[in-house]
Amino acid sequence: MTKITYIAHDGTEFVVDAEDGSTVMENAIKNAVPGIEAECGGACACATCHVYVDEAWSETVGEPEAMEEDMLDFAYDVRPTSRLSCQITVRSELDGLVVTVPERQA
Repeated sequence: MTKITYIAHDGTEFVVDAEDGSTVMENAIKNAVPGIEAECGGACACATCHVYVDEAWSETVGEPEAMEEDMLDFAYDVRPTSRLSCQITVRSELDGLVVTVPERQA
């Protein structure tokens, strides 16, 4: 299992054990992390699972693909480390990943 820390907008931390091959979004929903709405269910068709990847993890997580970049145009308060959590696949290299949930979703 890969540990992921979600930091809610109010600073509350949620540390979850995530199964490799799942997505950061799926684990947020499964563990009732507040602020991740995931209206499209992970189809990269909205921006309601937007997170900020901790800068220390940016390189390991990688850059968004073109389709995700297009959806990020609809996200609230986009930053250089913004990603859609539905597009981040959990893998062992991400053990310890930290993401922050924005104040609100688009």
